Amino acid sequence: MIIALDGTSTDLSVALAQRDGVLIGDDAWSSAQRQSSELLPRLLSLLERHGRPIGDATALAVGTGPGSFTGLRVAMALAKGLAVALGRPIAGVPSLPAWLDAEPDAVAAVARAGASEAYVQLRDEPEPAIAGRDPLVGRIGDRLVVAPAELAEAFGLRTAVSPRAAAAMARTAAQRLAVDPGGDDLRRLEPRYLRAPRGVEAAGAEAVRWR
Repeated sequence: MIIALDGTSTDLSVALAQRDGVLIGDDAWSSAQRQSSELLPRLLSLLERHGRPIGDATALAVGTGPGSFTGLRVAMALAKGLAVALGRPIAGVPSLPAWLDAEPDAVAAVARAGASEAYVQLRDEPEPAIAGRDPLVGRIGDRLVVAPAELAEAFGLRTAVSPRAAAAMARTAAQRLAVDPGGDDLRRLEPRYLRAPRGVEAAGAEAVRWR
């Protein structure tokens, strides 16, 4: 059984899947400030509903961003902690492509990057980018996008659906682990940030300086 966690945004999700990626069950909810206190209880509740002890896990999957600094760190810490405690492999899955995988009709996935900017993953582009609100809205128009509810409201994205991507992350992880059963290097796996969080300044490859 694969346990998958997505804490990329204020719309979070968890999922359980068979080793081949077939979904067992998932849960999704919105939480602006309580990712650290809600993610594990939601996972435990999902396991209980499906009668699966946590020890049945064969692997962990977790979204790597870009997105919410706090949400990504909380989900990553939980996934890595479970991987260590259970002795299971872990697979980091880029979050925005997983959002698009979960919504085949969406043209873009959008996560908050600041008060007036967003991380944008267009379906036909290989990498995410940072865009301001007005250029983003102008380019997307009335086409379907995946975006957290709070961001859709703030940016006026009228045709947005909330991400529910943990199940898609589990499928991606299953495909990767079928080829490489060892998964990612637990010591090196980190969220992917396209920019430093507010108040943090990168100073070289390894140093971080607080302003």
